[in-house]
Amino acid sequence: MPMRTRLGSIMVVAAAAATVACLGSGPAMAASTWTITPGGAATGTSGTTTLKDTSTGTTLTCKSSTAKATLKSGSGQTNPIGTINTLTFATCTGPLGLTFTVSVTTSPTLTGNSYSGGVTQGTVGKIHANLSGPGCTAEVDGTSATANNGSVNGTYTNSTGNLAILTTGGNLHIYDVSGCFGLVNSGDATTFSATYAISPKQTITSP
Repeated sequence: MPMRTRLGSIMVVAAAAATVACLGSGPAMAASTWTITPGGAATGTSGTTTLKDTSTGTTLTCKSSTAKATLKSGSGQTNPIGTINTLTFATCTGPLGLTFTVSVTTSPTLTGNSYSGGVTQGTVGKIHANLSGPGCTAEVDGTSATANNGSVNGTYTNSTGNLAILTTGGNLHIYDVSGCFGLVNSGDATTFSATYAISPKQTITSP
């Protein structure tokens, strides 16, 4: 075989091998059904949580948060795989030492999007919350003040039992701002960050 032809063949084989390798190490595959063990009633507890206005940089910090959820149980489950019945926040403060109350008025849903290596990528959806403090009230939602479609992305890791809320990919915005000293404005995008330890620890997989 001529040298040029041999080199060409080697390059083709190498390119094919690289393509296979990339496919093998690619992103998690989308999932349509889930197996959840044990499922049922579960509690998520988090230490510090933060809600940040990405336009002004204003951050609302809560010392703790508790989620009471109900998860589907067993194999062949479809989305949503669970519902957060109550989501509460304690000792929330903002700039200037202002103390705030955060009230979630919906029952957010838990949706699994993809699964790989013991980690589920998912979404917490149907979020709506009220913020209230001295001289400041506002709503937190998704596409409008009354849409009840706020969402954040998260990852659940089987080995740790932790649900980590990510600051990317969500659609939370602040609406109906009253007062607030210009610290937040209606229409501003926000991010939410927290890590919830789930008890009892769940094992979530997808074929």
